[in-house]
Amino acid sequence: MKKLICMVLFTMLAAPAAFAQDRYIADKLFTYMHSGPNNTYRIIGSVDAGEKIKLLQANKQTGYSEVLDNRGRKGWVESKFVSRQESMALRLPKVEKELADVKAKLANARQSADSEKAGLASSLDSRNKQISELEQNYSEISQQLTSSQTENRELRAKIDTQKDDLLLKYFMYGGGVAGIGLLFGLLLPHIIPRRKKSPNGWS
Repeated sequence: MKKLICMVLFTMLAAPAAFAQDRYIADKLFTYMHSGPNNTYRIIGSVDAGEKIKLLQANKQTGYSEVLDNRGRKGWVESKFVSRQESMALRLPKVEKELADVKAKLANARQSADSEKAGLASSLDSRNKQISELEQNYSEISQQLTSSQTENRELRAKIDTQKDDLLLKYFMYGGGVAGIGLLFGLLLPHIIPRRKKSPNGWS
């Protein structure tokens, strides 16, 4: 029996908690409109919060202001409820619209920035590739230049050696010709006999 009573009590206590849901008090407030400049005068209606009115006059002694509402009714309301600024009920939709516009602009700006970033990254990759190709070409050209310079030095060395050999050959050839000429000049008088002179001087 005790268990049954405990279960019933637990169910009764848990039911409101399970049924309870989050809600908010509606932002539809109002202030009374009187026929005169204080609360002793007859109430002739009410003005909703955030409603646009025209201020006709204000009574500083009683703290009430005479207003004209959007339905053409004249009456007195407490001056503390009359504000120069629009109420939050009117400003909130404008703020929400401005916020939505700002979010849309921010999304467009981010999309544009992402597109520009992607374009810059693609351009950077392309330029890095071009730089790599240029560096490779420069390396190949440098190797070719080094090879050409080495070959050029070797050819110059061969040409200098050939010049020296040619000069030596010319020198030996000239010396041989000169030696043969000298030898021939020395031997020729001995080979050819001299003619005897006649007594009268004629041969």
